[in-house]
Parts: sequence; structure tokens; C-alpha cells
Amino acid sequence: MSTTLIVKSGRAEGSGAARRLRREEKIPAVLYGLGMESVSVSVDRRDLRVALSGPAGINTILTIEVDGNSYPAVVKDLQRHPVRRTVSHVDFLRIDMSEELTIAVPVRLIGEPKAVLAEGGLVDPSEDTIDIATTPANMPSEIQVDISGMHVGDVIRLSQIVLPAGCRALGDPDLAIVTALAGSRAEAAAPAAAAEGAPAAEAAPKPEA
Repeated sequence: MSTTLIVKSGRAEGSGAARRLRREEKIPAVLYGLGMESVSVSVDRRDLRVALSGPAGINTILTIEVDGNSYPAVVKDLQRHPVRRTVSHVDFLRIDMSEELTIAVPVRLIGEPKAVLAEGGLVDPSEDTIDIATTPANMPSEIQVDISGMHVGDVIRLSQIVLPAGCRALGDPDLAIVTALAGSRAEAAAPAAAAEGAPAAEAAPKPEA
């Protein structure tokens, strides 16, 4: 299911015009792909924030409405202000709903690793996302990894991850996704994980428009 996003064509070009748009809480953007000529558009900042606020986040399939036409699209690139981190420009890529895309999908750990915890260990997510190839219709918002059966020393590798139908993993099948660390290694890993921020068990952060 896609999310409709209405954009406006005919925006003026140039840095000055872009600054005026941003002062009006609008974001300069461009729509291109599948052989169409690129179209310079603007999008309301709040509308973009709402459109990308669902579980899929930046991977949300969008229906871009412009000049009476509708195009399925995804966000190809978000440019941000270097200090404020607000979105300053968006690239929308028109897509074929039957054609495969390559996307990075967040990993979410589920279950309680009782055997690891009983030994004073720690489950360490080695990867926050997994790169997959899939069609837009089958695009998942997250990939769940069950850690309830893990013991200290166990490693869950990419080849062991069960993906939703219509998805295939990209990369080295031996890539470690989750590792169960023993006590001393767990103590060393915990401060590092805290310094890096939220764990991979949480959904990927939604872009702040």
C-alpha cells in the first residue's frame, strides 16, 4: 500500500528561490526515473514528514501527485542542513512496482535470550540493517530476528535470516547479524553500545523533515 504525497511543479530554480521556499516551510525537490524528464517540484515540509512517519520510514512507497498525474515513487535521497539537520532537498525516484529495488531494512530483535542472560552475557546486534532486493509490493518495514534460543558464543548469520516472501538478502551469507557475547566481552561491549545510541532492536529512526 502506498502513501499519497501531493507536490507542486513549476518552482523557480536557484539558491535564492530555494531559500524562499524553505522559509515558507516547503522543500525543493525533483522527480525523475523510468525515462521521464526530471520535474522540479516543491513539497510541503509537514506533508513529507507525515508521509514518511509510517513503519517503513524512508522506504515508504509514495504515490506522487503532480499536475493531475500520479507516479509511484520512493525517496532516493534526502539532503539535510549541515547544522540543523532539517531536510533541504529531496530526490523522488519514479519506480516500476514490478521491478526489484535494493533497500536497507532495519533489523529488530525479538524474544528473550534467557540462556545468554543466565550466564551474564549480552546479545550484540552486529548489523542495524540488512540489504535486500525486493519489489515495492513486497517491501518489508523491518526484519525480525528471533534471539530467544541463543546461547553464549552463538552467532546468527545472514544466511540464517528468514526473510519475507519476495525478498532476497544481498551480501556475504556468512555476515554476522547477531552475536551472543560472554560476560567479560559483554561488559566491554555495553558502554560502546550505549555511546552509539539506540540499539538495532528498535525501528529505524524516521527522517525529520
